[in-house]
Amino acid sequence: MKNAAYVTLAEWFEYLNDDCDYERWSQYLLEKLSAFPLTTGLDVGCGGGWFTRRFQREGYAMTGLDASREMLDKAQETALKEGVKSEYLLGDITRKKLPRRFSFAIAVNDLVNYLPKDKLVAAFKNIHGALVKGGAFLFDISSKRKFQEKIANTVSVDDREEVTYLNFSSVEGEKAVMEVTLFSRQADGRYLRSDERHEQYIYEKEEILAALQESGFTLLETEGHLHEKEETADRLTFLAVRK
Repeated sequence: MKNAAYVTLAEWFEYLNDDCDYERWSQYLLEKLSAFPLTTGLDVGCGGGWFTRRFQREGYAMTGLDASREMLDKAQETALKEGVKSEYLLGDITRKKLPRRFSFAIAVNDLVNYLPKDKLVAAFKNIHGALVKGGAFLFDISSKRKFQEKIANTVSVDDREEVTYLNFSSVEGEKAVMEVTLFSRQADGRYLRSDERHEQYIYEKEEILAALQESGFTLLETEGHLHEKEETADRLTFLAVRK
């Protein structure tokens, strides 16, 4: 039986994504938010907590939110090892209202693509409600072009000493399915197999803009990831503020 997304993969996620240049990505996000008076931040879909920790080191009081208990366990474990004190909350942003308000929120690395289309507005409204007036919301999506040209009907493999990762991807209409298999090395040298199913949704830019407007946000800017052109970018970045 396949696990839900980010059960076994939680342990290996940041390790297997070490080629995404987290530091450069973080600097890009910090640059985008530099014009705002920031103090407290919410990292929606924080996963293993890399961006939560990076923003905390920058001096912001950060709260990480994720629907995966395993991801949060890993985030807290890593934060403890690195001596970074952030708060972590378990919850689904499409249903969870936050206990207080923040001066900004980020949702990066495909969080929005994991939201079913009938729950996008609910998620945005909950993020809107978690921000102070004028609070910034910075997030991204994987582009339609990326799904159709780089993900659809592909197999990707990452074979390392401690873990082997296989991802079988398919795209049908507005939905992408990733069947992930991991072989992780155990203490006795044997490898344990685990399987996960990941489902993401392909969003057009216009759908995102409509959901932002309905949720009470004002869009300030969109562009391709790391200042790339939108037409050729694998990822689109959006910056909005709470009205």
